[in-house]
Amino acid sequence: MQVAVLGLGKMGEPIARRLLDAGHTLCVWNRTAKKTAGLAEAGAEVLTAAGDACRSADVLVTMVLDDAALLEVTDELFSAGAKGRVLIDMSTVSPAASRRVAEAANAAGAGYLRAPVSGNPSVVEAGNLGIMVSGDEQVFARTETLLRDIGPNVFYVGGGEEARVLKLALNLMIAATAQAIAEALVLGEAHGLDRAKMLEVMGASAVGSPFVKYKTAALVAEDYSATFTGRAMWKDLSLALAAAHEAGAPLPVTAQVQQLLEGCIGSGWGDDDLMMLLPRLRREAGL
Repeated sequence: MQVAVLGLGKMGEPIARRLLDAGHTLCVWNRTAKKTAGLAEAGAEVLTAAGDACRSADVLVTMVLDDAALLEVTDELFSAGAKGRVLIDMSTVSPAASRRVAEAANAAGAGYLRAPVSGNPSVVEAGNLGIMVSGDEQVFARTETLLRDIGPNVFYVGGGEEARVLKLALNLMIAATAQAIAEALVLGEAHGLDRAKMLEVMGASAVGSPFVKYKTAALVAEDYSATFTGRAMWKDLSLALAAAHEAGAPLPVTAQVQQLLEGCIGSGWGDDDLMMLLPRLRREAGL
């Protein structure tokens, strides 16, 4: 299949590599052109403008930072003539912005799938990415194999913005879990417990989860290199709170964790991993 990937950040580049490895004909575009070099060496065609993707590909995959970036890129795509093409957006954006893209795609005669993901770059590379999809079910059926080439865990969840909401729901759970881990460790360490032992017990307990186990080694090593930054999570919680406000759904814990992440950002830790919630709380505890 002829595929274009637009946006080669932390997630876009490994997604593009998986498509290449699966045998798809690939073209790529990124606002910062130097990020295309490795994919060009691997056999991808490099586009000089996002709109050129409509002449080179049948399926257009976008993975961009936020609402504004998505609207800018899709405006260019639809202006270039995307009739008959399928747009698959894998970014984490608001349902409101996604609805605007859906309207523009319909007017342009293009199919549109919302396909936000659950995972980080190493999960993509390992072939374990989770993909939540909503949109026209016939369009999904035409592109399901391609999506499974990116990640095997593909879930079709509805015909509209359901995938957007589900992605935000998962992320607010991750944020709340990160804060709960931080509070549990601070309580234990304040009473002399060993962090590694606590995490071992947590991982084997009823509250254990893949997230706890995934974060254990980094937390024991005090390694806060970002797999998902505090700033990015703050943005996603803002989207979740806006969606909740639209629906009249209270999210009190989410609002509190967002404020705690804002404190991390204000302390200069916004580009570190969201588990910077732990050292921030340790500082407040005098540890």
